[in-house]
Amino acid sequence: MTAEHKSQGLLSRVRAVPGVRAVASYRREWLVKDLVAGVVLTTLLVPQGMAYAELAGLPPITGLYTTVLCLLGYAVCGPSRILVLGPDSSLGPMIAATVLPLVAADGDPDRAVALASVLALMVAAIMILASVAKLGFIADLISKPTMIGYMNGLALTILIGQLPKLLGFKVEADGLIGECAGFFRELADGAAVPAAAAVGIGGIVVILVLQRFLPKVPAVLVMVVLAIAAATAFDLGAHGVSLVGELPDGFPPFTIPDVRLSDLAPLFGGALGIALVSLADTISNASAFAARTGQEVRGNQEMAGVGVANLAAGLFQGFPVSTSGSRTAVAERAGARSQLTGVVGAALIVLMLVLVPGLFRHLPQPALAAVVITASLSLADVPGAVRLWRQRREEFLLCLAAFLGVALLGVLSGIAVAVGLSVLNVFRRAWWPYNTVLGRVRDLEGYHDVRSYPQARQLPGLVIYRFDAPLFFANAKAFRDEVQRLASAEPRPSWIVIAAEPMTDVDTTAADVLEELDEQLNARDVHLVFAELKDPVRRKIEWYGLTRTIDPRHFFPTVEAAVAAFRLRTGADWAPPPTEQR
Repeated sequence: MTAEHKSQGLLSRVRAVPGVRAVASYRREWLVKDLVAGVVLTTLLVPQGMAYAELAGLPPITGLYTTVLCLLGYAVCGPSRILVLGPDSSLGPMIAATVLPLVAADGDPDRAVALASVLALMVAAIMILASVAKLGFIADLISKPTMIGYMNGLALTILIGQLPKLLGFKVEADGLIGECAGFFRELADGAAVPAAAAVGIGGIVVILVLQRFLPKVPAVLVMVVLAIAAATAFDLGAHGVSLVGELPDGFPPFTIPDVRLSDLAPLFGGALGIALVSLADTISNASAFAARTGQEVRGNQEMAGVGVANLAAGLFQGFPVSTSGSRTAVAERAGARSQLTGVVGAALIVLMLVLVPGLFRHLPQPALAAVVITASLSLADVPGAVRLWRQRREEFLLCLAAFLGVALLGVLSGIAVAVGLSVLNVFRRAWWPYNTVLGRVRDLEGYHDVRSYPQARQLPGLVIYRFDAPLFFANAKAFRDEVQRLASAEPRPSWIVIAAEPMTDVDTTAADVLEELDEQLNARDVHLVFAELKDPVRRKIEWYGLTRTIDPRHFFPTVEAAVAAFRLRTGADWAPPPTEQR
């Protein structure tokens, strides 16, 4: 390969980077809108970044470091024009559940930051490898009912965990029940600080009222400004209200986090859960905003972009991040047209850290708790759970189990419960699929479920049976038992026609069951007949050698053809409906 070819190849790879493509296609008329949107977005990024860092059990400043680096990383490698990344309320408890047990012995904040940074690097590796392997479908491992239950449990966990901070005291307890008991015990003992409670509860009221009646006003920023003003004017620090204090000035250097080898295994377990939730958030948010802007969703590129954002955060004392639907919506409403909005936000945060690091020193901690609590309320989907109760009770039970998994076992165990329940639900549906007998209904074409149409007519000596699933090792015996039951009915049928259109596969275990079943039926002069079997499945049956026992003439392209062959052979005519027989 010549040097010219090598340079062309390198140039083409550089041009393939989403950030480079975005710069090349940038329009001049977008500039003012992106700058304005960047300023508006920053008013949300700063307080939320600090609040979600504390939710993760980390110093508030790390939330700002994380926000800056993930915005820059995604701007370079993320395919979406306006998707905004950052610290997330749904990831905060998972980060805390992974990191805090490892620092419980000494409570060293520097060690907590190092562990969280390694966690971000692990999430980055998982996301990038998943992108290369095109594993975006893994996001589907969590069904909507279990995700609703998981998010409702997460919202409750966040709410209970932040209530003591909102009222100005601390609770040392593990688990939701322990935290609830500790909260009410401390509250009964008079641990609440009136000034802190006023700031925290007032902050929640301000945010909710503004979001409800003035949605274009930056509610979080207004609340933060009011809280800082109140803390300064009334010297709330002297009245027992905890303040954020002076933030470190400047920006952290490039850092390779140093952790113990024994920490890697528990960190990796947490990283898998965080990556799965982040992946589900990314795909859903990218799809929603791509539909609005007319863009195409590139799931694997989105994973790579989120992976690079986590990589950048992890190398500069940050923690795992995800996409944010709320912040993306703010950027969209403010007129954002490209990732320059996020770059502007990152630049403004850096300027704040360098020039005015003391800007938030009088910010009350209960105000940050108010930010987190209002964010947790947006995670909850109680109407969704109620709809499941009304429409499909079995899916409501899945939702409830996922909720209890988070509430009683913790957020990391809860995500494992949610994934496990989703997978088991898929397996259950294939294990015990819907199956029924079909009949002929007057004035309706085709053959229909006798449960839905009790007046359906049958051909004497013929049963048409439909099994709505692939035939495989887990459900083959259930299929066999039902066919045997039909074959034993009185009057005994001579043909059992399998309406096999839903059978998308037959594995080797099922093939052995079919062979044994056909031999047993033939001994009783009952014949197994297949109709509408897909060609790939028919070829598998032939490959398994089943046509040695199942008569090759007993395969028909349609149910109608099988019925016509039976009537020609036996001269049978349609029996009157059961109601007419009586």
